[in-house]
Amino acid sequence: METEYLRGWRRQVRFALRPEAKGASLSRRSVYFDVLLAVLLTVVALVVAARYPGDGPVRVSHVEYGVPVPPSPPRPPAPGAEGGEPTQPWALVVLSALPLAARRRFPLAVFAVVVGAALGIGDDASWINVLTCVIGTYSAVMYSRYRAGAMTGLVVAAVLAGVAFRSTDPVLPGWSSPGVVLLVAGVLASVVRFGQRRLAASRDRFAALERVHEEATRRAVEEERARIAAELHDVVTHNVSVMVIQAGAARKVMDVAPERSKQALLAVEAGGRAAMAELRHVMGLLAATDTGRPDSPADGLEPQPGLGQLGALIDRVRAAGTPVGVAVSLPSEPLPPGVDLTAYRVVQEALTNTLKHAPGAEAVVTVGWSDDLLEIEVRDTGGVRDGVPADGNGRGLIGLRERLAVYGGKLTAGPTPAGGFRIRAELPWRTA
Repeated sequence: METEYLRGWRRQVRFALRPEAKGASLSRRSVYFDVLLAVLLTVVALVVAARYPGDGPVRVSHVEYGVPVPPSPPRPPAPGAEGGEPTQPWALVVLSALPLAARRRFPLAVFAVVVGAALGIGDDASWINVLTCVIGTYSAVMYSRYRAGAMTGLVVAAVLAGVAFRSTDPVLPGWSSPGVVLLVAGVLASVVRFGQRRLAASRDRFAALERVHEEATRRAVEEERARIAAELHDVVTHNVSVMVIQAGAARKVMDVAPERSKQALLAVEAGGRAAMAELRHVMGLLAATDTGRPDSPADGLEPQPGLGQLGALIDRVRAAGTPVGVAVSLPSEPLPPGVDLTAYRVVQEALTNTLKHAPGAEAVVTVGWSDDLLEIEVRDTGGVRDGVPADGNGRGLIGLRERLAVYGGKLTAGPTPAGGFRIRAELPWRTA
């Protein structure tokens, strides 16, 4: 436990000492603003130093046991000074303000130079020097990549300022000594920076959520397109297969048996009407608003097919020349609509495969049920007359497996020992 604690503590220390990633490059407006501010503060600092030499914001008055001691005698004029006035440290005055032009590019270096120059000025420091130190401190904590270095420099600068001006009585109240002022500026910068980082983190999270939402929307669209493709495959393939077979039969017997040709064409017409009806329903669902369901029969959309329409499906397959035996046993309770539609699609796809890949075969459809499962089996005997098998890509069986997986069902398909083909599906039909 102690080892884990030490490891966590070391990770936090390393994280605190690790420099942050470089931010975006500064805009021209920011650079121009910093340069203008630095020049303005430098000019003000020079004017204050020239007009009020030696009259800074502090008045030197040593304090002993709470009783002020008379101020020390005036300092002798420095060599070269005119009129007895002290010579101002002009270079330090300039260094206390002008480096602020680079306060965002090199915040720690600028902070060190500005504070060092102000400490070098000493008792001649004026209010403008205190202001430039505050700006330098704020910039160091706000913009430096080295957080630990900035906070360490802040504490060192506050201690040095407190030591340098420990014997002075500031014009402002005692709690506003230079050291306290620097600490307050650093804390304020830390609060602002923390707030900005939280805001940036919130924006990043919001952008991530938007990306996740867009990705989920994209996946939903792809899944919906796949579902539509499967639905159109089921609707079109079966009916078109029946129509093609009937049209071919009508062409072959048109001259020798016109009556049979007429019956075949009528079957083609019926298959086309059935295909159009189901296509209208699918496209109507796509165009419907709100729940996507037609609200009334006036919409002209037929309900989705189910096992109740199995007789019409069998009749169309028989009319195409494929004998079909049927044995259906359903529970007394109504099947859920999704389960009913899925069961219908299983039979439809299986019979369509028989028409396409086993011309002339006989098929048997068996539908039964147990306490929890609906069992569907479609078996054919294999092709018994000459014909060219249609090419298939297996999309129908893949779509059936996806449909059944939605309801926890499973599908098995494969050849039988007798040379035919069998499709068997097990589908839970009781809702939880």
